[in-house]
Amino acid sequence: MTDVQHLPDEHRFVILHEGHEALLTYRLFKNGAQNAIDFNSTFVPPEFRGNGFAEKLVRAGIKWAKEQGYELHASCWYAAKFIR
Repeated sequence: MTDVQHLPDEHRFVILHEGHEALLTYRLFKNGAQNAIDFNSTFVPPEFRGNGFAEKLVRAGIKWAKEQGYELHASCWYAAKFIR
């Protein structure tokens, strides 16, 4: 499995695999005075589902967000499972 790449200018984490992209997208916002992140979408091409790509993306995204001191939110149901 390919490593996760963070593309901060595009607000997404990506895994490139066999010419396809699995991705986790996010938006940054303020929750009062606190910087926050909302993980709003995960996508894995159908032929690669069930291989751990989405989990790897979400774990990398959460790790990075915590390092930045962001308050964690997820409007994506899949990412929300890891934040609860």
